[in-house]
Amino acid sequence: MQQAYGEDAMGRTQVFECLRRFQVGRTSVESDLRSGRSSSPRNEQMIAKVRTIIRNNRRLSVRKIADDCGISVGSCDAILIADLHIKRVCAKFVPRLLSDDQREQRQTIARDLFECSCEDVQFLKDNVTGDESWAYETKQQSSQWKGPTSLRPKKGRQARNKTKVMLLAFFDSEGVVYHEYAPDGQTINKEFYVELLRRLRKSVHRKRQEKWRDDDWILHYDNAPAPEDGCTNIRNTLSIK
Repeated sequence: MQQAYGEDAMGRTQVFECLRRFQVGRTSVESDLRSGRSSSPRNEQMIAKVRTIIRNNRRLSVRKIADDCGISVGSCDAILIADLHIKRVCAKFVPRLLSDDQREQRQTIARDLFECSCEDVQFLKDNVTGDESWAYETKQQSSQWKGPTSLRPKKGRQARNKTKVMLLAFFDSEGVVYHEYAPDGQTINKEFYVELLRRLRKSVHRKRQEKWRDDDWILHYDNAPAPEDGCTNIRNTLSIK
């Protein structure tokens, strides 16, 4: 048989097994029916069942869908990708979800600002923007003294330290104008912001003498809306001597 059929011939063990079965009365040369899963579960009925499960709950895992349908994970994955043409994606993080009116309003404001910047080259240069953010302790800030026999302190690279402070920064088109860290335990109230703006004025006077001399710079802090009578410069808004 090997000389006649080559590599397609049955092995020696399979030949003796078939011979033994025919000796005990077997007459059919067809394979016996075996219980278990279908060898090809990718049929129209199974595809429709997977589609229904996905529509009911789009957060199910491939293994959960395969268990509900009684098929293998590989077959389920093939149905999802090749037959239904769907894939699992992560949600995109955005600053906030906006309504249609809010989107239209932001587009209008952005268009107006763009036109102002095109008509007046000094438009962006006259703005000083301020914002605040939490800052965590860095590796250098967590350093400590150690003796010759003591062990070096360790800190997880990805772990954030519980110690954090509020950073308040003001910047313009040229760079940072002024920044400071709020003292530990400081209550952020109007009195604190008044003193903060005093220190900002002094920094602008020292670092941005041209802005201070022209007296036409505008403060935009933490997305705060402009006053109803329009944007005014900080020197006229704050009567701080």
